[in-house]
Amino acid sequence: MEPPSFRTTDRARQALFADREFLLLLLVCLARIVPGLTGHDPWKPDEAYSFGIVNHIFKSGDWVVPMLAGEPFMEKPPLYYVIAALFARAFSPWLPLHDAARLATGFFMASTLIFSGLAGREAWGKGHGRTTALILIGCLGLLIPSNLLVTDVSLLAGLSMAVFGLTLFPRRLTLAGVLIGTGTGIGFMSKGLIAPGMIGVTMLALPALRPWRNRRYLLAAIIAFAAALPWLAIWPYALYRRSPQLFLEWFWVNNFGRFLGFARLGPANEAGYYLKILPWFAWPALPLALWTAWRGGREALRQPAAQLAITTFLVMLTILSLASDGRELYALPMLLPLSILAASSADALPQGAARGLSRVSLGAFGLLSVVLWLGWIALVTGRPAFIAEPLRSLRPAYAPSVNLFHLAVALALTLSWLATVIRSASAGRVIHSWTMGLTLAWGLSMTLWLPWLDAAKSYRGMVASLRQAMPAQYRCVSSEGLGEPQRALLEYYAGIVTRREEVVSSLDCDLAILQGTPGQILELGPPWRLAWEGARPGDGKEKYRLYQR
Repeated sequence: MEPPSFRTTDRARQALFADREFLLLLLVCLARIVPGLTGHDPWKPDEAYSFGIVNHIFKSGDWVVPMLAGEPFMEKPPLYYVIAALFARAFSPWLPLHDAARLATGFFMASTLIFSGLAGREAWGKGHGRTTALILIGCLGLLIPSNLLVTDVSLLAGLSMAVFGLTLFPRRLTLAGVLIGTGTGIGFMSKGLIAPGMIGVTMLALPALRPWRNRRYLLAAIIAFAAALPWLAIWPYALYRRSPQLFLEWFWVNNFGRFLGFARLGPANEAGYYLKILPWFAWPALPLALWTAWRGGREALRQPAAQLAITTFLVMLTILSLASDGRELYALPMLLPLSILAASSADALPQGAARGLSRVSLGAFGLLSVVLWLGWIALVTGRPAFIAEPLRSLRPAYAPSVNLFHLAVALALTLSWLATVIRSASAGRVIHSWTMGLTLAWGLSMTLWLPWLDAAKSYRGMVASLRQAMPAQYRCVSSEGLGEPQRALLEYYAGIVTRREEVVSSLDCDLAILQGTPGQILELGPPWRLAWEGARPGDGKEKYRLYQR
C-alpha cells in the first residue's frame, strides 16, 4: 500500500490546477500588455500630446499646471502625467524617455486587471476572477489603448478599484469604502468629473434595488466620500491658488463645457454612437453578458452582483451618450461591468456553441498569425516581390531589418500558443482560445511589424529635416495650424517651442511653421521666404512649411 504522504488527493489536484491556471493567466496578461510598451516613438494624436505634458513635468517638476509646448493644457488633471514622469525618471537611464514614460500604462493596466479580477471573484466566487480578467483583456476595444500613453488607462484602473469596492462592501465594510473612494479619486485625477459622476450616480441608483437598501451600504458610501475627498480637493485647491483663471478653464470649460457642448472641444457625439460601436468594441464581453442575463432570467437579475454590473453599465452608457462629444476611447469604462457580468456564465455556454467558437478562434487567429509571419518574411527579404513591394511602398521610410530580440519574442509567443491553446481547445475554454489568439496576433504586430508601423507614425525624421533647415540663431518661431501632437514632438525632438498665431500675434518672430493639407496649406508672401517644405514619408494628409523672414 502506498504511504499516505505520497497520495495525490483531490484537494492537491485542485490546488495544482489552480496554480497552473493562475500562471497561465499571468503569462497571458504579460504577453498581452508588455509588447508595444516600448520600441516606438509617441504616436499621434493622444500619445504625442500626452508625452508633451509628461516631458514638461519630467524637466520642470511642476505638476500643478500641465503644460504643452509652453502653454497651459487644462483638459485633464495631472495624475497619469505625474506617474508617467516618475516612470520616465526611474527607467530613462536604460530606455528612451518616451518608452520609459509609457511603462506607466503597463502599471495602470496591471492594476485594472487585478481589481477587475478581484471584483469578478468577489461577485461570483473562486475561479471567476481569472475569467473576468481574461474577458476584459480580450476585448477588442482595449486592444490598442492598453499600450499607449493615454489618461484613459488610469481612469480605467480607478474605476476598476471602485467597482471592486462596491462588490466587497457586504463583507468588508471599511475596506470597501476606502477602495470606492480611492478608486473614484484616481479616476477624477485622471480625467476630471467623469469618474465621480459615473460612480456617484451608480451609488445613488443602487438603493432602488432591495439588496442595496441597508445601513451598511450607507456607511460604505460615507467612508467612500471621506476617502475620495483628498483626491477631489488637493490638486484643484493648488491649481486655484496658482491661477483662478486656469482653475475656471479646467473646471467649467473642460468639464461642463465639454459635456454640454458649449466649449466645442471634442468630436461630436452622434445619436446612438456607443450602441453602434459596442457590438465589436466590447466583443466578447457584450455577447457573453447578454447570455448571462438571458440564461439567468429574472432570478439572475435579483443577484446583487448582476444588479451592480447592469446598473453600472447602464449609468456609464447613459452618461457617455448624453455627452456632446464621443470617441471610441471614451467607451473603455463600459468594458468593466460587462466583463464582470459575462464572467458569471462564460464557462456555461452550450457545448456545441462553445466548441464551435473555440474552433473559430483557433482557425481565425491561426490564419492571421500565418499571414503576419509570411508578410514579415516577405517584407525583410523582399520576396516574393508582389507582397514585399506594396508593403514597402506604403512605408517609404521603412528600412528592412531584423531585431533578434523581437524575433525571439515572436517565436516564443507563437510556440506557446501552439503548445497551450490547440492542446487545450475544448468547450469550456472558449475565452482562453479567444484571448490567447488575440494576444498572439497583437504580440506579432508589436514585435515583427513594429518598425514598419512606426515608420509611418513617427515624426522624428521629419522634425530632424526641418531643424536642419533652421538657422543657428533666431528670435522665435511662430506657427499657424500646428496641432497639439506636432507642437509636443517639435519640442521633444528639436527643442522648438512655437508661438501660436491662434493665441497671440507674433509679429516679432523671424521664423514661421505652417501645417495644412497638401492642397490647402497657407503660402506666405514677402517679407517671408520658403526655407523648407516637407511631410512624413508616405503621408498625403499633412504638409509642413518653414518660412524665414
